[in-house]
Amino acid sequence: MKGVNYDPASAAARGLARCHSCGSVEAVERGHCPVCEAPLHLRKPASLERTMALTISAALLYFPANLLPVLYVSSSVKGGQQNTILSGVIQFWEDGDYPVALIIFAASVVIPLVKVLAIVVLCLGVRSGRSPRMMTRLYRMTEYIGRWSMVDVFVVAILVAVVQLGSVLQIDPGAGALAFAGVVILTMLAARSFDPRLIWDAAAARDSAAAAKGAIPTDGGRETEGARSAHPTAIHA
Repeated sequence: MKGVNYDPASAAARGLARCHSCGSVEAVERGHCPVCEAPLHLRKPASLERTMALTISAALLYFPANLLPVLYVSSSVKGGQQNTILSGVIQFWEDGDYPVALIIFAASVVIPLVKVLAIVVLCLGVRSGRSPRMMTRLYRMTEYIGRWSMVDVFVVAILVAVVQLGSVLQIDPGAGALAFAGVVILTMLAARSFDPRLIWDAAAARDSAAAAKGAIPTDGGRETEGARSAHPTAIHA
């Protein structure tokens, strides 16, 4: 990638790229990996643009996912009713099912929102080049919490399966369920599209700009220079 200031401690500064398919480290000038023939890139192509596009799409779907009904319940005794995620949480709480209510609230409301906000902060961090170590920790946290986004889906699936065994109630998914599935999928794709090595590239570019002006960076430069041994891309592409 021409015009990019790679961190001197990274393999990219030496023209080495890690294959995204097999993990082999090769000279990027080869063009294709000699092991699996996959294209070689120093960084994921258009990583920041794709991440932002997917994150904005997930943020737009977050509102209908929480406002539209996720379940339609038909009862031969009480008739039909529809429930959103929040109304379902309230219902479980009022019925005394506190663990289920907390799980659904955390996995359906809190985690997706935190993940969207975290990815936005990461993209802004790439733009500014500040606090690369803190941004790297945030990225690892985002990857960790992402796996819990589907917990409530399994809870609802179990509940639906149990209820469907009887003939009294029938449960059908609503538009909110489709929107929520879209949020989960889009945030997963956004996290996978983001290249954390861009954080350190941005910090290196900020250091170079500060050095050219004869100034000393207040946070990003010192942190970058003082943390070479902890650099997550020092032994990667």
